[in-house]
Amino acid sequence: MVKINENFLKLPGGYLFPEIGRRVRAFSAEQPPMPLIRLGIGDVTQPLAPVVIAAMERAVEEMGRKETFRGYCEETCCAYDFLRFAIQRSYKEQGVDIADDEIFVSDGAKTDCGSIGDIFGLDNVVAVCDPVYPVYVDTNAMAGRAGSYDGERWTDLVYLPCTAENGFFPDLPEGGKVPDLIYICSPNNPTGGAATREQLKTWVDYANAHGSVILYDSAYEAFITQPGIPHSIFEVEGAKTCAIEFRSFSKTAGFTGVRCAYTVIPKELERGGARLRDLWNRRQGSKFNGVPYVVQRAAEAVLTPEGQEQTKEAVAYYLNNAKVIKEGLSAAGLTVYGGENAPYIWAQTPGGMGSWDFFDLLLKKACVVTTPGAGFGPSGEGYVRLTAFGDAEETRSAVERIQSVLK
Repeated sequence: MVKINENFLKLPGGYLFPEIGRRVRAFSAEQPPMPLIRLGIGDVTQPLAPVVIAAMERAVEEMGRKETFRGYCEETCCAYDFLRFAIQRSYKEQGVDIADDEIFVSDGAKTDCGSIGDIFGLDNVVAVCDPVYPVYVDTNAMAGRAGSYDGERWTDLVYLPCTAENGFFPDLPEGGKVPDLIYICSPNNPTGGAATREQLKTWVDYANAHGSVILYDSAYEAFITQPGIPHSIFEVEGAKTCAIEFRSFSKTAGFTGVRCAYTVIPKELERGGARLRDLWNRRQGSKFNGVPYVVQRAAEAVLTPEGQEQTKEAVAYYLNNAKVIKEGLSAAGLTVYGGENAPYIWAQTPGGMGSWDFFDLLLKKACVVTTPGAGFGPSGEGYVRLTAFGDAEETRSAVERIQSVLK
């Protein structure tokens, strides 16, 4: 008799966003009075930059000629040299020296954040910020590191509360289990906060002192505008011996439907007598055949000077949406965070209303889709997340609708 992975049976009924989709579909079937405006799921709306399209067109033409056709990518780290070197240069521009063979290109930061657990034992203690991007929790639960779900928390995870009181950045744990794997996302999804160098240094020192590994998700680093906020954890002294960094072209350059990202694992990072870079290289070589050549050429174009200028325009567009949402909701009387170095706005619900209740209110009265904070963990209760990735006119209209509901 085949045995299934029973950890899947411990998962709550559904991933957060499918549940949102179910509620939205049910409401849509009732013929809402206004067109829905979606500020929930963080999917981009602006088209790919012209330089990216041109690079893809050239690559497609190459694939149509025998002399330039490409099959499997057999170069280092499942990535073509041209893209690894371009990523290496982009780090250098941020003041970080990374070797090209420490860079692993993949089809998404979500994929890598979920798959990185393959190189770690199941008995490692995992710490997650609370609220948290659900992928960090769910993938560890699937592997068996999370224990059982009690309706609110996973029994074996270490939850690091991120609240208004600590600026939505976790304090070091005091007593209890010492975490081996520590997920940190900055700029943060869902709260929109961005960690300072001093805050990251505290965790880097902790990880090095305890032999822990920080799994650092910097998928939104392109949205950092405030001087002094690190774009990479490797800007912090000591990080190369304790951190793995995930980055993505999805929100930076509109690649949500194109799919390309990369993970950086320094050779200095060793645990159990092995270089984690080598373990990940072995894992990728066995389970992954690389990102398509056409997509890697597109990603390379993003990192050219022309590509940087064009993609910055889209980032600025989304950040202006974030400003409109933050200022509009604040004017409506809500307490609002984020939206300055990140494309997410974290709004406290009015009058102690539950997250899902406020979600339903905005859906049914304003025809605006948000994301209930409770779906991101216990400390997310009492908040909703809004994204800045929508159309500018629709974003302004959504804010006006919400203001009308809250009068």
